[in-house]
Amino acid sequence: MTDKKINPIVKLALELGPIILFFVAYTKMKANTYNILDRDYEGFIVVTAIFIPVLLIATGILWALTGKLSKMQVMTAILVVIFGGLSVWLNDDRFFKMKPTMIYLFFGGALGFGLLRGQSYLKSMMDGAMPLNDQGWMILTKRICFFFLTLAVVNEVVWRTMSTDAWVNFKTFGLTAAVFVFFMTQGGLLTKYATNDDD
Repeated sequence: MTDKKINPIVKLALELGPIILFFVAYTKMKANTYNILDRDYEGFIVVTAIFIPVLLIATGILWALTGKLSKMQVMTAILVVIFGGLSVWLNDDRFFKMKPTMIYLFFGGALGFGLLRGQSYLKSMMDGAMPLNDQGWMILTKRICFFFLTLAVVNEVVWRTMSTDAWVNFKTFGLTAAVFVFFMTQGGLLTKYATNDDD
């Protein structure tokens, strides 16, 4: 199946839109308690319940427009449903706060397992999207593996030691900025280990 090209702004809006909506809704609803079916829910739990279908709809639209989803997008959607669902069902925000940890542990662990086997699972996950030779893929895989495992630890520290407000800010802005800065700093590697157009 041929990949469909879409406007990068539309793609970015579908990927970041649910996260931004979560942040905005949380700031508006965090101080409130909602009684639903004779059970009290804090604003965070209600926002989590809203976030799950919004993310699934955005992911579905992205799939419809592009014709494909990355393994990371699929796994993220699955973990959001599992951990977000547990938070809503058990009325316990800890499960949703663990979700980024599980995502980063899963992908960091998978990449680490591949490295132990002398393989770059990152290359297959990204379908060779970047023009890197095999050595470049291995180096990038090692860096991203370490980066993901570090983010998993940082997320655990933040949600376990700081307020929900601090965690939401960290999740919305801190993690997004960390990923952006990380990939911006990989320019030298992409240049050094780039494959030739004729390869």
